Amino acid sequence: MTNPDAPYHAHIYYDAAERPAAAALRDDFGNDPAILFVGAMIERAAGPHPIAQYEVHFLARSRGDVVAAIEATGLRALVHPLTDDDLADHTTLAHWIGEPVVLDVTVLDPPGVNQGVPRFGVSDF
Repeated sequence: MTNPDAPYHAHIYYDAAERPAAAALRDDFGNDPAILFVGAMIERAAGPHPIAQYEVHFLARSRGDVVAAIEATGLRALVHPLTDDDLADHTTLAHWIGEPVVLDVTVLDPPGVNQGVPRFGVSDF
């Protein structure tokens, strides 16, 4: 069983037509005390993410609620744990909601190392 305090991320993807739904979900997450961090809406590729997206951080205990909220919107998302294996986090340990997006895994840290967002030189994507 997963540690209920294990950190998780969700990357919410959107296109121009989906932006209003993505923004509304972002606002909802911003008002949810179970969400630890809500990133800015990034309208370009960033890190391994090739299209517009934003991320939310939460603990494993909130995973079911976060997934249900995303699924209710019909948006695409990548939900993954935050471990010391950045590549596995975004691939084998990840759960896709909706149609997967092809990630640029060449920018991810090698197994055993996870520098997180600072490797891209920004505070959030």
